[in-house]
Amino acid sequence: MRTMNPLLQRVSVDGGRPIPDAATGETIGYAPEHVVNDLEALITRARIAQPAWAALPASERGALLHAAAERVALVADELADAVSREQGKPLNGIGARVEVGAVQGWLHVNADLEVAPEVLVDDAENYSELIYKQVGLVGAVGPWNWPLMITIWQIAPALKMGNAVIVKPSEYTPLSVLALVSILNEVLPEGVLQVISGGRAVGAALTSHPAFGKIMFTGSTATGKAIAAASAQNLTRLTLELGGNDAGIVLPGTDIDAHLDALFWGAFINTGQTCAALKRLYVHESQYEQVLDALARKAAATPMGRGVDESNELGPLQNAMQFDIVARLVDDARARGRRIVTGGSPAPHLGRTFFEATIVGDAVDGDPIVDEEQFGPVLPVIRYDTVESAIASANRLDAALGASVWGDDPAQTREVALRLEAGTVWINKHGGIHPMVPFGGIKGSGYGMEFGFEGLKSVAVPVVITSR
Repeated sequence: MRTMNPLLQRVSVDGGRPIPDAATGETIGYAPEHVVNDLEALITRARIAQPAWAALPASERGALLHAAAERVALVADELADAVSREQGKPLNGIGARVEVGAVQGWLHVNADLEVAPEVLVDDAENYSELIYKQVGLVGAVGPWNWPLMITIWQIAPALKMGNAVIVKPSEYTPLSVLALVSILNEVLPEGVLQVISGGRAVGAALTSHPAFGKIMFTGSTATGKAIAAASAQNLTRLTLELGGNDAGIVLPGTDIDAHLDALFWGAFINTGQTCAALKRLYVHESQYEQVLDALARKAAATPMGRGVDESNELGPLQNAMQFDIVARLVDDARARGRRIVTGGSPAPHLGRTFFEATIVGDAVDGDPIVDEEQFGPVLPVIRYDTVESAIASANRLDAALGASVWGDDPAQTREVALRLEAGTVWINKHGGIHPMVPFGGIKGSGYGMEFGFEGLKSVAVPVVITSR
């Protein structure tokens, strides 16, 4: 193993599964391969630790989360380097350093939140209040695209509410999550936060285990449906943040130059490997060629390469499976006669799973590159003639995580936004999140809310107390 990153060295184990640098394929560490039997031992420890953790005043749990965030800050550079190597995202831009900053931010914000009892009725005959109690044990299953940030979205509110948490990272990016958990556990009580690293069998065992009062999952819709089926026997509470195929609509007369950077990065954040990225863009015929040309110039000028090189803003596809999906969709678009305005090819001179930033013109609804989530550096741009038809196109798919409207008339953009079917609709931006603003999907993109007070409530059970 050739790496100087001390965090990767800390969590690497002899005889473990080799984990490659996403850009070069060089082994950066060896992940432990836990098995189903290991899960039982973790559950036992969690059950022992959780009651004492829940018994602490909420302010004391919050103080420990603040302390955990401060520990993360001390090793922020090493943690950003680790996730850049393992996941592939650049250090700069909306990349690895931003991801580590989000870890700190979500810990600090959740540390200070508390769900107060809600008085429902207070009269001469009835006093009723709604309170929220811990579910006990939370299973948190994370993805490979934002492994640290999404893990903290899951565990920060769960810990603040007094639950114990067992984390199952993606088998593609286990090392950075193992490193993060080891840092947090420098201040947390033993057994409150644990991690199990393994393959699909371990994940299936966790999501179907009756010990868990709550399962949180971010990933594909197909896997989310399997988790819902597996957990049904236990009536486990679920938060499922599933795949997206977010639509954006550029309204006629929009100042394209004013919105170009936000449009581009709405689609190409993390090299397109973001659930709530812009993945199909509908542009009025009056500005269609202008938008295609502007996006193509921006894509061609954005530096791509290994994430740990400071100058790069786009990185590789994280794994060969995702690379193959992107290549298949672009090849299919080309075969259908769609216009590859820029990009359109692998970039092996940069590394093993690099694909050029690609803008596809003349795409239509029904094309696989439009109807399937690309999850890579590819954006199909679709022409429309009326706003009504654009809204219908945006709403036609089952994926409904996010959507966006772009325009310079506030009343018109809001009117269109209200008609789009998505868990979050942005105006003149795409994909922005805030730790106090609830986030979640609808339709085939899942259910349940994360962030803020709604996020705390999602990892708790509501109880009504009535007197008089």
